Amino acid sequence: MPHTDPHTPDDRFPDGRAPDDRTAADRTASDRAEEPRSTGPAALLPLPVTAVTCLEDRAHVERTTLLDLAAGVRRLRLGPVAATAVDRTLHAELTPVPPTPTAAGPGDGPGDGPGSPADPPATPAQSAPPAYTVLDVRIVRSWTPRAPRPPAEEDSALRHRLHELERERTELEQRGDRLRARLDLLARLATDLLRDIAEGAGAGEPEAPRWARELDRVDGERDTHADLLRSTEARLVVVTEELHAARAALDLAETEPEELVAWVDLTVDAPVAGPVGLRLTHLTPCALWRPVYRAALDGDTLTLETEATVWQRTGEDWTDVRLTLSTARSAAATEPPGLTEDRLTLRERAAAERRTVDVEWREEAIGDLGEPAAVVGLPGVADGGEARILRSPAPVSVPADGRAHRVPVSSFTTAARRADVCAPELSPLVTRLARFDNRSGHALLAGPVDLVRGGGFVGRATLDFTAPGAPASLSFGSHDDCRVERHTEESRASTALSGRTVTTRTVRLHLSRFSAPSERDERTVALRERVPVSEISAVRVRVREEECSPAPDGVDADGVVRWDVVLPPGGRRTVTLVYEVSADGKVAGL
Repeated sequence: MPHTDPHTPDDRFPDGRAPDDRTAADRTASDRAEEPRSTGPAALLPLPVTAVTCLEDRAHVERTTLLDLAAGVRRLRLGPVAATAVDRTLHAELTPVPPTPTAAGPGDGPGDGPGSPADPPATPAQSAPPAYTVLDVRIVRSWTPRAPRPPAEEDSALRHRLHELERERTELEQRGDRLRARLDLLARLATDLLRDIAEGAGAGEPEAPRWARELDRVDGERDTHADLLRSTEARLVVVTEELHAARAALDLAETEPEELVAWVDLTVDAPVAGPVGLRLTHLTPCALWRPVYRAALDGDTLTLETEATVWQRTGEDWTDVRLTLSTARSAAATEPPGLTEDRLTLRERAAAERRTVDVEWREEAIGDLGEPAAVVGLPGVADGGEARILRSPAPVSVPADGRAHRVPVSSFTTAARRADVCAPELSPLVTRLARFDNRSGHALLAGPVDLVRGGGFVGRATLDFTAPGAPASLSFGSHDDCRVERHTEESRASTALSGRTVTTRTVRLHLSRFSAPSERDERTVALRERVPVSEISAVRVRVREEECSPAPDGVDADGVVRWDVVLPPGGRRTVTLVYEVSADGKVAGL
């Protein structure tokens, strides 16, 4: 009958034999000590987590340990490891550990060292470290019951009650057995007594008084023991029901389900015995991180603290690990998109299309108005299209509880340029804006910012992606004593001869400052209002500066009109903006 090898080719040793097919001479005592039992992870060599690279939606875990190997092929069992580890990412490396130099003994002379003439010179082959080879590495998983409960004296009251019911049921069962044996014996005694009566009456030797006395005694004892047996059986039924209820309650309250545990089976080939360093890495899901910030404004100084919020439920705690935070997306596709054919065709325009030009209004977002954006949860990791790496300055510990844990990354203090900004079209509030330069030494990723001013929490804002050294801005709330009202008017005029249409819009901004009697300083508010920007020559936009009051301080290429308005305590100002949008007669859509 042919022999079926239960091992895969990867489990075999270089000589072609399976690990369990070695002879008794090959299986030394140390070998048998290193081989674990097949029933489960009985003796595991520790393999702690020493470094973690937390990605956007997973983590790259690094484990290191020192192994004391014997010469030959050995199989080691290490762990436990998280059962969520990804098998195909498992990688193991062995590094020989150089011997520790020892001090010379008292009898060692100048000619006794390695450089003495009696010693042959070391060749490069002799000085080279031995080559340790990893023959196989894999993750083994098994459903294993959880650890046993604490000792009896530390058990819960429910478990103590269960023990009492079990002991009482055992006593009742034993008592019932004794009573049944006693009743059986009394029944045999009554049978013998009745046979004695029959024999005595047949022989003519009646003993009526003795017979009556013995019958009364046997019947009395049988009735007494029968009553005791009935009460014992009734109590046994009650105790059995209570015992079943207690067991059901114990199963719901204290019985732990089996958990999936995993360990690493490592097969190595060691040419010589000695210590070897092991480095094992793998990916694991159920871990992610997001950047968060804390900005504290104190006068003209701003302190920005960069932190990382880390969540992980990998099944094992990360204790005193070197934490690296990366924005690399290992699950994203790396292949370029396929090219498709894009055909451009020319056609003759219709007469109606040559007579008219269709235009439409389009909204463009401009991010320099200083208005805080609404934050709904934590945004995704935005790295500007390039993978960024941040490192924690000290070892950290992150338990596998699935909760958010904040890890400090960096902190810097820089000068802040404060300004009071208002965009009435977006909000009637005057916002405190702090502009600063990124002096952290790394890119600031997009994320929420906790704002602190005057030692107290004032709100939360969002920080956009900021390159090292680039300017950034944060809004620290609004002035409660300032108010802006916005009113708009529009008029339209057409020329019958040319068909040109002119639309004139007038925007009036009313600023008010309600100050306390003790305030004496003036406040400069930067007003921002926008005008349309035309992309075609058939439509022209012009700001009528002669009709504006006061004249704008500037108009940029994005159509943002700016005024720097000075408000004294209790002051009021009105700003008027007038602009016109003129379109040719063939323009349609305005």
